Amino acid sequence: MSVLLTQTEGALPVIAHWGPRIHASDHDLVEYAGTGARTGMNVLSDVPYEAGILPEHSHGWGGLPGIRVHRGGSAWSPRLDVVSVAVDGETLAEGGGVQRESALVIIDANDEWAGIRVTLEIDLSDSGLLGTRVTLRNDGDNREHLDVVGVDPALRVPNDAREILDFSGRWGTEKIPQRHPVVFGSHTRESRRGRTGLDATTVIAIGTPGFDAGAGRVWLCHVGIGGNHQHAVERSDGYLAFRGGELLLPGEVRLASGESYVSPWVYGSFGVGLDAAAARYHGFLRERSRSSRRPRPVTLNVWEAVYFDQDFDTLSELATRAASLGVERYVLDDGWFLGRADDTAGLGDWIPDPVAWPDGLAPLAEHVRSLGMEFGLWVEPEMINEDSDLARAHPDWILQARPELPPRFRNQQVLDLTNPEAFAHILRVLDGLVTDHSVTYLKWDHNRDLIDAGHPATGASAVHDQTLAVYDLIDQLRQLHPELEIESCASGGGRVDLGILERTDRVHTSDNHDPLDRSRMLRWTGLLVPPEMLGSHVASAVSSVTGRTSDLHTRCAIAFLGHFGIEWDIRELNDAEAVILSQWISSYQEHRQLISTGRVVNDGDFDPDAPTLRGVVAADCSEAIYTIVTPPLSPDSRRRIRLPGLLAEARYRIESGRPGSLGPSWLSPLAGPVSRSRLRRRRAVLLREPSPGGGSGPADIPPGPGARIEACPHRRLTAEQGFC
Repeated sequence: MSVLLTQTEGALPVIAHWGPRIHASDHDLVEYAGTGARTGMNVLSDVPYEAGILPEHSHGWGGLPGIRVHRGGSAWSPRLDVVSVAVDGETLAEGGGVQRESALVIIDANDEWAGIRVTLEIDLSDSGLLGTRVTLRNDGDNREHLDVVGVDPALRVPNDAREILDFSGRWGTEKIPQRHPVVFGSHTRESRRGRTGLDATTVIAIGTPGFDAGAGRVWLCHVGIGGNHQHAVERSDGYLAFRGGELLLPGEVRLASGESYVSPWVYGSFGVGLDAAAARYHGFLRERSRSSRRPRPVTLNVWEAVYFDQDFDTLSELATRAASLGVERYVLDDGWFLGRADDTAGLGDWIPDPVAWPDGLAPLAEHVRSLGMEFGLWVEPEMINEDSDLARAHPDWILQARPELPPRFRNQQVLDLTNPEAFAHILRVLDGLVTDHSVTYLKWDHNRDLIDAGHPATGASAVHDQTLAVYDLIDQLRQLHPELEIESCASGGGRVDLGILERTDRVHTSDNHDPLDRSRMLRWTGLLVPPEMLGSHVASAVSSVTGRTSDLHTRCAIAFLGHFGIEWDIRELNDAEAVILSQWISSYQEHRQLISTGRVVNDGDFDPDAPTLRGVVAADCSEAIYTIVTPPLSPDSRRRIRLPGLLAEARYRIESGRPGSLGPSWLSPLAGPVSRSRLRRRRAVLLREPSPGGGSGPADIPPGPGARIEACPHRRLTAEQGFC
C-alpha cells in the first residue's frame, strides 16, 4: 500500500492517494502533485477549497473544521500557514519529493494573528498503519486563554468506498455489527462514557460495496483514546473522509500562553479485505506489546468459581486443581479486600479483608507459586464505594459536577485521580500489593461510566484530565514493575482501544463466556486486537449470562484462538472432563506460538446460512488452525468450506476434531477417523490450461498440469479446494 501526501503554497497537506501501492519516481510524484487536486487557495481566490488533513473553515470548508478553538468568542476561525515540512527529521525543500517504506512526517504551521501554533504528525508504521495527531499550542503573548473545542483530523478515502461497517452493543453483548451505505453528510458515533464503552463502535470500516474478510478495498479506522471520543464518516461534494478525535466537554481544555493540547492518535489501515486491514493493527500492537515477548500463560480466573465467597481453603483447592490441569497463571478476582462481601462496599480500601483472609494473601500467593503458577490479582483503582474507609476519610476525592454526588452505578463512584494526593495514594497502594505478594498480573477493571464527572472543587468537566491521569498511573506503575502484565477489563469489553492497549497486555473481551456469543465478539474485537491479546476463557457448561448449555469441546474450541484460560469452578470436574480440559490446555500450549504470531483469517461473516470460519495462518503459510462454527439454523445440510490464507502451490494435511480424539465416527471423513470399509479410496484430476504462475489465496488455481486429492483416513488437498 502507499500513502501520497501533497503540500503546496503554505497550505496544510492533502492525502492525494491512500490505497494500493504506487510505483513511481520522486519526480513523477511531484509532477502528479502539481497536476492533481488543488490543495489550497489564495484568500482572494474563488477556486473551490480542497480540504486537507485539518480542514479549515477560513478557506471555505463547509464541513467540520479540523481545529475548533476560540478566545472568549473571537479567533474562532484559524487560518494556518505551513512553516516547515520534515520527513524523518530532515527538512523537505519546496518542490521536492521523497519516498519512504515507513516514515514520520512533521508539519509545523501557525496563525500569527490568532496566536496559534500547530504541529501535525503523520506516521506510517512498519506494519503499514497510518496515524496522525495534532499538538495545538497557545502562542499568544499574555492574551486570553485559548479554549479548545475539538481537534478532528481527516483521513481522506476514495469516493468509491460507499459502504460502512460499524458496531454497537451492551453489557454481555458487545460488538454487534451493522452495515449501511455512506450517505451525504456525517455519520457520527460518539461515546460520552469516559471509557471506550460497551456500545462503542471501536473501529469503523469504509469500503467498496460488498467488502468482506477477504475481498473489496477497505479502510479500517480507529481513535486511540479510552476517554470521550467520536468516530465519523463525512461525505460532501466529491469528498469522503474518516474523521475522529477526543470529544471534549465544555471548558475541559483551556490553554494559557505557552500551554499545549495533544490530540489522541487517529489511525487508519488500508487492505484488500477486512483481514488485510486488521493485520496492520495486529502488526502495530505486536511490535509494541509485551504480549509478544513470551508465550501466553494459560490463566485461571476465579470469579465465576467463587464470586465474593472467598477463603483460603477454597481458593487453595482451586489452585491445586488448576496446576494439575496445566494452568500457568492464577488470578484472584473481586472480593479479597476490606469489607468486600458484595459490591456495595470496599472499593478504595485495597488491603486484604481480615475476615476472609485472617493471615492476609501471602499464604495463598505462596501456595500458588509453589505449584509453579504465577499469581495475579483483580483491582479497580479508578473507583470508590461510598461505603469505604477511603471515602469516609476523603469525600473530596470523588468526582462530581454538582454539590450532590453523581448517580451510583454498581454502587460505586469515580475516584479523582487528577488530585495529586489521591493519585499518589493509589500508586503507593498498587506498588505495595505488587511488591508484597510478587504479583505478576493485574486484572484492572473499570465498571462505571464517567457520568457527571467533574472536579470536586469547581465542578468543571474532568473526563479529559482523568483519562490522562489513568494513563500516567499505569505508566508509573509499570516503570516501577517493568515485568508486570495488565489486563484491561471494563464491565467486560468496555475499554478496548489503542490508548489503553499501548499500556496493557490484553483485554477482557466480554463478561459473557457463552461460546456462540464469544465467537462473534472475538471475531469483531479482533479487527483491532490480535488473538494473543484477547482474553478467551472456558466457563461452565451453563452460561451465567445467557443460560445456554454448551459441551466442553465447543467451549474449548471457541476459546482456543485467543489468550486461552478458564473461568469456572473446576472442582466440579469429573475425571473424564478433567482429561478433556487438560488435553485442550496441552494443545493450546503446543500451538500458542502460532496463535501469537500468525495472520488472522476469516470467512462467512455476512451470510446467515453459512458457517463462520476464524483461523490463524503461519507467516510462511506452512501451517494453520481454524475454528468453524455452523449456523444454528440453515437450509443447507452440507456446505463446502474454504480455508483462506493457504498457498495455492502447496499441499496440506487436514487434522480435524478434538485433542486426543478426532471426533465421533458419524462426522464427515475430514472431521474424524473413518473406517476403510465405509470409505473407498478416491482420486480426482483437475484439468485446466497451464498457468503462468502460482497464487496465494483460496481462489487461486495451483500450478502444474493438475491436482490429485486423496482421502483416507486423512485428506491432502490444495488450497483452492474446499471440504464439506
